[in-house]
Amino acid sequence: MMNQEVREIMNANPETASPEQNVTDLSHQMLSKGLQQMPVVENGKLLGMVTTYDLWKRYENRTTLADLKVKDVMNSKVIKITPKDKVGTAAELFADKRFKTLPVVNVDNDLKGTITAFDIIKVAFNEEYDKAILYKKEFE
Repeated sequence: MMNQEVREIMNANPETASPEQNVTDLSHQMLSKGLQQMPVVENGKLLGMVTTYDLWKRYENRTTLADLKVKDVMNSKVIKITPKDKVGTAAELFADKRFKTLPVVNVDNDLKGTITAFDIIKVAFNEEYDKAILYKKEFE
């Protein structure tokens, strides 16, 4: 399983944010989808990632986020992975405890998907067990 390519288990259609998107709208989008991280994309190119932590840091000393755009809070220094990289490489990055979601990009920096630690856990679990006992919906 760790020798599988990332593209075999990644989410090829992740939710994304626009750099010009209002942070309040982004916050509502992330909350409604249950997301803690989201790639920021313009014209298909990955510009960065935005996390709930990024939002929290910016909000801590403000009373409103109404005037902020995603580009004001996103992190543009992002660790990326390619579709042909091994799942084990992603797992090693997740074990470093700094990442929960990795953007998957091609050589032109086009976003092709995302992979999460949960994606890896789900595949490993489903290979080992016939069916989930708890939280069946999450493992289908």
